[in-house]
Amino acid sequence: MPKIVSGNQQVVTRAAASTVASLFSVRARVHPERVAIEDGARAVSYTYGELASRTRRLAGALAARGVGRGARVAILSENRAEYLEVFLAAARLGAIVACQSWRLAPPELRHCVDLVEPACLFVSPRFADRAPSLGRDAIVFGDAYEAALASSPEIDLHDDVDPEDPLLILYTSGTTGLPKGAVLSHRAEIVRNLVVRAEFGVACDDAFVAWSPLYHMGAAECSIGALMSGGAVIVVDGFDADRLADVVRDRALGWLLLMPGMVGSFARALRDRGIEPRGVKVCGVMADLVPPAEIAEITTLLRAPYANTFGATETGCPPCSSSLIPIGVAPSKLSKQQSPFCEVRLVDAEDRDVPDGSPGELCMRGPTLFSGYWRAPDVDAADFRGGWFHMGDVFVRNGDGSLDFVDRVKYLIKSGGENIYPAEIERVLLADPRVRDAAVVRARDAKWGEVPVAFVARREGEDALGEAELRARCREELAGFKQPKRIVFIGFEEFPRSASGKVQRHELEKRLDGLGEERER
Repeated sequence: MPKIVSGNQQVVTRAAASTVASLFSVRARVHPERVAIEDGARAVSYTYGELASRTRRLAGALAARGVGRGARVAILSENRAEYLEVFLAAARLGAIVACQSWRLAPPELRHCVDLVEPACLFVSPRFADRAPSLGRDAIVFGDAYEAALASSPEIDLHDDVDPEDPLLILYTSGTTGLPKGAVLSHRAEIVRNLVVRAEFGVACDDAFVAWSPLYHMGAAECSIGALMSGGAVIVVDGFDADRLADVVRDRALGWLLLMPGMVGSFARALRDRGIEPRGVKVCGVMADLVPPAEIAEITTLLRAPYANTFGATETGCPPCSSSLIPIGVAPSKLSKQQSPFCEVRLVDAEDRDVPDGSPGELCMRGPTLFSGYWRAPDVDAADFRGGWFHMGDVFVRNGDGSLDFVDRVKYLIKSGGENIYPAEIERVLLADPRVRDAAVVRARDAKWGEVPVAFVARREGEDALGEAELRARCREELAGFKQPKRIVFIGFEEFPRSASGKVQRHELEKRLDGLGEERER
């Protein structure tokens, strides 16, 4: 291949510089009459042609307020059509949308907004009363928003927007401390969309139902991906089992996201109403956190396999996105398959590669990766050391190349010199079909230093399930030092969770203080 001379290099590079906005614009030009967004709660439906016009006008309204390339736009809203319009308008200008969680407490929310210093804040009427405490003037969706669009000129694509320019800031939830802002570029969003379609067989015109919060990766990225590809986005205001059942009955879907804790209730809605799915390519997410019996039931009802993935806001569906749980199977093991669109290493505490069969932190590099954390250079230096992103998750590579999740690096139970990862015990407990959820935490112990304690939620109607039965199951499948020294039964709703649904172990640890001394050693 001839060498590219320096004089032409910029021209050649520019020819590869597609962005989210430019790819959406192509779909709008090719299929202007195709439905792009349906928002049933507000009786709103826009074709691609209509949506393109509205986002050009919104880009004009933002530009009039000084929003340009690199400026931040914050948004605080439930799922609604305008949320997606803000994404596309910002993409035209090279601006960045910082997606705020309405679940946060006021100090946390103020931190997230102050972190990005937005030039503009959009809010829905539902959350308009929070705007004054954020110290920013807000544009409220509704009459004020529509008036801004009506009075603004249409702005076309900005040629200087680069694929590496940030598009989204999504905040990563943690069990301690304040959220960090993960920066996602146009490049990452484009490649993540391609990965989903390549690995899950999602067609370009498959619809996507955005019911999970648009301030999270799942709904935001799949919605943007659908609009870059020519599919419809069906906007739903939160989890509504009956509404989702109607969508499944009436529309052909690509990937139907179903979060842990919601799979069982959605299965009941399908079963009780006798819903026949029109067509779903793949369902689910976070299989490790869903009881195997529920996976078997929902895949049977939807006639679709379950996504056995392991990814993150920072990585997209990779690094582990090439495994599907077959229809009707209650998995006894959830080994992952590495995505072919990334590279993976497993390393020890000194960043040395570990042999197969040994636990190591998963490090990844590839085109789906995010662009670091907003204004957190020290964190970036640590997490991207050596040119690889260190995920903070421990895996074991098996002889066949598959990967087994062990646990987070930072949560380790050290008992009598032995290391225990909570997920090892939780998998055994969750394998019992009478268990709805389980979480294992560490407790101080005079003899062993730390011991594992399990919190368990029984499934409805299984009140007879006792500690002795679960202990027997653990004895069958776990080494002696891994046996939970106590099993505490609590209600499902009593599990403290982060905004993304992860159990907050440190909050469960606090409950141990009031439970008395452990009698059985």
